[in-house]
Amino acid sequence: MTQKFSIKRLDQAAGVLTTSLLLAALVFSLLASSTPIKSLNHAPFKRLQHGTSSNWSGYATFGAANTYKSVSASWKQPTVTCATRETSYSSFWVGLDGYNDSTVEQIGTEADCYRGHAQYYVWYEMYPRKSFLVTTFLRPGDNVTASVTAQANSFFSLRLTDSTTGRNYVTTQRLSAAQLSSAEVVAEAPWSGGTLPLANFGAASFTNATANGQPLGSFNSLDPITMVDPYGMKSTPSAFDSTKANFSVTWSAS
Repeated sequence: MTQKFSIKRLDQAAGVLTTSLLLAALVFSLLASSTPIKSLNHAPFKRLQHGTSSNWSGYATFGAANTYKSVSASWKQPTVTCATRETSYSSFWVGLDGYNDSTVEQIGTEADCYRGHAQYYVWYEMYPRKSFLVTTFLRPGDNVTASVTAQANSFFSLRLTDSTTGRNYVTTQRLSAAQLSSAEVVAEAPWSGGTLPLANFGAASFTNATANGQPLGSFNSLDPITMVDPYGMKSTPSAFDSTKANFSVTWSAS
């Protein structure tokens, strides 16, 4: 496993640290936060029937093994609305696999409520391995772009850039069981012994969603997925716009 961190924009605090020392401090802060997330996973697609799921909402394109080699999308980090002492979860990510097989290679952002308080962070996961926290340097409204790219010998490059803060995260991971049989851009209710309650994220707008470099909505084998969360919430995808690369998902109480 290799990890690379780069910061595109540095604070201009003259006289406090030299540029090199400041860069080292920022890189260390991200590196130190890349730790396992206990008891929380971003699991494969849990199908209720065609077009509905208990844990995914968005779009997946699917096919034979070795069909999909890359996926990417951009979104504005949603803001969650948390009731008093509410604990609920919402994830936004791009990934390969997981729609019709048992692995998921993915990177994304989180917007959770923990005992009534909103929490935001960046994570990656090579399911069924543990999910890893990348950084908590994420704010609602930040503009992020994420991608997963398959490389030779079962290696994957996972990248997420926060263009609002200028922070960039890249990691290379290996997963030999990956089938490369689907690509997806979704909002999710994470998993911990079952689907967790979906947080009220309002709406999430995904733009420039592509698979294999082509607009995600241009694929024939495409499933628009509505989430019916077992706790009584729904998340519904819109149709693609004319570019076939932009869509949104909207939370509602069912």
